[in-house]
Amino acid sequence: MFKFKIKKSISLFLLSCLLPSCVFAENLKFTSFGHSSFLIKAGGQSILLNPFKAIGCASNLKETNNIKSDLILASSRLSDEGYNPSNKLMFVDPGVYKFKETIINGIKIPHDRFNGRRFGMSTVWAWKQNNLKIVHMGGAAGDITLTDEIILSRPDILFISIGGGKKGYDGLEAAEIVKKLKPNIIIPVHFKKNKKNQEYCDFSNADLFLKNVSGYKIKSVGKNFQINKKKSKNKLIYIVN
Repeated sequence: MFKFKIKKSISLFLLSCLLPSCVFAENLKFTSFGHSSFLIKAGGQSILLNPFKAIGCASNLKETNNIKSDLILASSRLSDEGYNPSNKLMFVDPGVYKFKETIINGIKIPHDRFNGRRFGMSTVWAWKQNNLKIVHMGGAAGDITLTDEIILSRPDILFISIGGGKKGYDGLEAAEIVKKLKPNIIIPVHFKKNKKNQEYCDFSNADLFLKNVSGYKIKSVGKNFQINKKKSKNKLIYIVN
């Protein structure tokens, strides 16, 4: 009887690993390319966020055009966040999309503080990868509506601009968005890390944001890092160096 129970348990485990849910135990693997561009790998697919051309604020960075991915999610078609000269599969317009088994929701939020009159609208993306809800607000600078808040609320991982400038939240604005959305893990983008780095243009450092966000521990990581299901329940701010 005991041997039978062991064999039965092993059989059930092997059967479960044939199901899509088996990949949920896999870590999310992140690679940062600077600016607001990341590659996320997990669950048998790779998603590239905001590829850029190496001009302007990104002139000292390596272009992301040769990065292999299954699809691209871009905040807009501007060259610093939607550069796609090889015409790869890229979602940029607001809407609901399905890629394989992944449902991707894009909503429009102003790319400036003038309701989009200066730089138009950006697309904020929300999707699940490895059963973790991810929201990318790398191109947003305007306030969110109640409907936006419902769609974007309580993500496991939130990417958000914090350094100000013309096309992104400053630290105080980003902190207010965080209070509304209540994310577990925050990955700030578009902020100054050192005076010599041209990438950050007119951005400020992270101080204002960190001063106005409470209840989170700060974790410094390199350009390559991982997040698992267990870590995603912690209140952490990942500062990518």
